Amino acid sequence: MSDLDIPAARASVFAGLRLTKTAIVAGSILLLWVFLAFFGPTLAPHGEAEIISTKTFAPIGEGGLLGTDKLGRDVFSRLLYGVRTTLVLALITTIIAFAAGVTLGFAAAILRGWFDIVVSRIVEAFMAFPSTLLALVVIGALGTSIPVLVCTVGLVLSTGVFRVSRALGMDIGVMDFVEAARARGEGAWWILSREVLPNAMAPLIAEFGLRFTFSILFLSGLSFLGLGVQEPAADWGLMVQENIGGLFLGSSAALIPAGCIASLTICMNLLVDWFQQRQQGETVLEKIDQ
Repeated sequence: MSDLDIPAARASVFAGLRLTKTAIVAGSILLLWVFLAFFGPTLAPHGEAEIISTKTFAPIGEGGLLGTDKLGRDVFSRLLYGVRTTLVLALITTIIAFAAGVTLGFAAAILRGWFDIVVSRIVEAFMAFPSTLLALVVIGALGTSIPVLVCTVGLVLSTGVFRVSRALGMDIGVMDFVEAARARGEGAWWILSREVLPNAMAPLIAEFGLRFTFSILFLSGLSFLGLGVQEPAADWGLMVQENIGGLFLGSSAALIPAGCIASLTICMNLLVDWFQQRQQGETVLEKIDQ
């Protein structure tokens, strides 16, 4: 091997990671939600839009395990149907955001020149608008269908992914092993796939977790505003919006899905923090667990 043939460090990003109590608890709760996303509709005692009682906003244990909503539907059943909708839509939007953001970000970092300038200016123009306002304008103009919702949120989130990917590509692109690859005459695609991407995996995995969390909150917020998932489909954000009036009647039909959203996002953030701390060799979470 010549002096210029400097290999990039490609150790597994999960090598040496030790689970803490916080990570185990957070991971267990996330696995429970994933399990319910697959089997929740099967386990639900009632249909997604089935009205089981003439009494609206029935308390917990009356008319259903978790009570009923504003139309007399079983809150527990709609919660089980909603977890699949919430997680699947959030996952699809995050994948779209990363597919667009990482591709353009790394391409801008490697190719540079006019391509970097044009793409960066376009992304900055989109980021000049508040993300929620931009999504409201697009969805309001194109309609509230699921494809429009997913694509809009995915593209809005991709601007942040682009900036992170471009910064990673710029930092890695000036390292010795990348310069050695350029000196050997390797092409941009080879450098990107063999040198840049493997060395950027750890921060990208952490960024994926954060964007997934933000996607859940974003989609839930749009559903709360009436521009996300539409009835009679069940979505946690929609469940909060349609049952918020029950708070004045002492009903927990709006608080339960809100608590589910909180548990999902908090656990995801805890796992991302654990992963980042382990990658950096820090032990902050160990002190919390003690």
